[in-house]
Amino acid sequence: MSGKETSKRHVLKLTVVICAIALVYSVMSTAFATGDSAPRASLRNLKAEISGSEHVPSISISEFLVHTLENTGINSLINGSEQVPDFINPAILNTIPGWQRLIMMAIGFLLIWLGAAKNFEPLLLIPIGFGTVFVNIPGAGMYAEGHGMLRIIYDAGVGNELFPMLIFMGIGSMTDFGPLIANPKTALLGGASQLGVFAVLFGVAIMNFVPGLDYTMFEASAIAIIGGADGPTSIYLAGKLAPHMMAVIAVAAYSYMALVPMIQPPIMKFLTSKKERKIKMKQLRHVSKAEKILFPIALLILAILIIPSAAPLIGMLAFGNFIKQCGVVDRLSKTLENELLNIVSILLSLGVGSQMTPEKIMNPKAIGIIALGLLAFSIATAGGIIMAKVMNIFLKEKINPLIGSAGVSAVPMAARVSNKVGLEYDPSNFLLMHAMGPNVAGVIGTAIAAGVFIATYAEAAEKVISGVIH
Repeated sequence: MSGKETSKRHVLKLTVVICAIALVYSVMSTAFATGDSAPRASLRNLKAEISGSEHVPSISISEFLVHTLENTGINSLINGSEQVPDFINPAILNTIPGWQRLIMMAIGFLLIWLGAAKNFEPLLLIPIGFGTVFVNIPGAGMYAEGHGMLRIIYDAGVGNELFPMLIFMGIGSMTDFGPLIANPKTALLGGASQLGVFAVLFGVAIMNFVPGLDYTMFEASAIAIIGGADGPTSIYLAGKLAPHMMAVIAVAAYSYMALVPMIQPPIMKFLTSKKERKIKMKQLRHVSKAEKILFPIALLILAILIIPSAAPLIGMLAFGNFIKQCGVVDRLSKTLENELLNIVSILLSLGVGSQMTPEKIMNPKAIGIIALGLLAFSIATAGGIIMAKVMNIFLKEKINPLIGSAGVSAVPMAARVSNKVGLEYDPSNFLLMHAMGPNVAGVIGTAIAAGVFIATYAEAAEKVISGVIH
């Protein structure tokens, strides 16, 4: 076969293909066009033969392309807007421009980057970041009522007390109260660190003088608990007193927990002298198995008798710790501190991320929460250090004030920071186990502080949230 014949055959094939495409396009355009043409009638007859498609509207290819472009994420983020009910008063509708969703997704990716690249609480910030991205995808419906995955997660355990309680149970199974039992006076350092929690209540009152800010006592209490640097407790209290602020409160609490190595050392060095930082403490006494078993039971009984509103959190902490210390249910203990804690942490963090929407985050109150949370955490750090210095006035065996900074609930991060700063001034001065005493005491202290707020305001807050009081 000659080259000319081959070329003619290729041209013929190409012509046939072009004609076929043109024919198909012509038929489709006619079939989908508006009007009562024969092809359209044939299409209707075809649809009528398919059960359930009788009322499906016809659409032209041009309309199909236009609709496709209008429903892209790019168009929704640039030109789109939506109306969402205000969290406190659903009768009020907030108009949310698409670009605000874009900013929130950028914040979500920032949280993911901080967790993955900078190792800032990665177990929590990474799923919170993804939850933030998911909930802000336009048209995805991941927080749709009834069927959205994030909404199901939130309703199942974040909007109530289930997930925080399970987290506390897991924390209890991981905690060793031995250092606190061996040196009970370090509990005072954990208690003194709650100064930051209560001091911020006055800070909120001052902040209300700023135009555009108007915090209630419910919101002030939920913000103040950030000073304890305890994420689950912050979520637990916010869920009861100020659920509309839960997302920013949780992110602030976990962020400051992650930033402990950056925030605390300057405060520690400012409030202590070189001589105080070099104070060596005697090795802690051995704590018997019986003491470790009886401690969570005694802790639970005290919570029941003195502050029942804190008993749920402290009770779950005691339950998890008792399972660990009794030694007869190792399978349960390992499940609590591994599989269960990991699963609940993922779900809790995704649920918190689902609250990171523009109407809840992009407002002056959210910025105020970040500032007040940092103030609360700083005062809490200072409170433990100052208490140690005061105690040294009366004690023969001096306490290194650096361990006072571990009175916040960031376990064991804060204790490690105390130890690290001490080693900078004396490489032979190991403070880690001594710092664990006030550290675990801080967990208990923050739970008690939350219990005080719940006992005082929870009933009134529930009425406000449910709409009984406006």
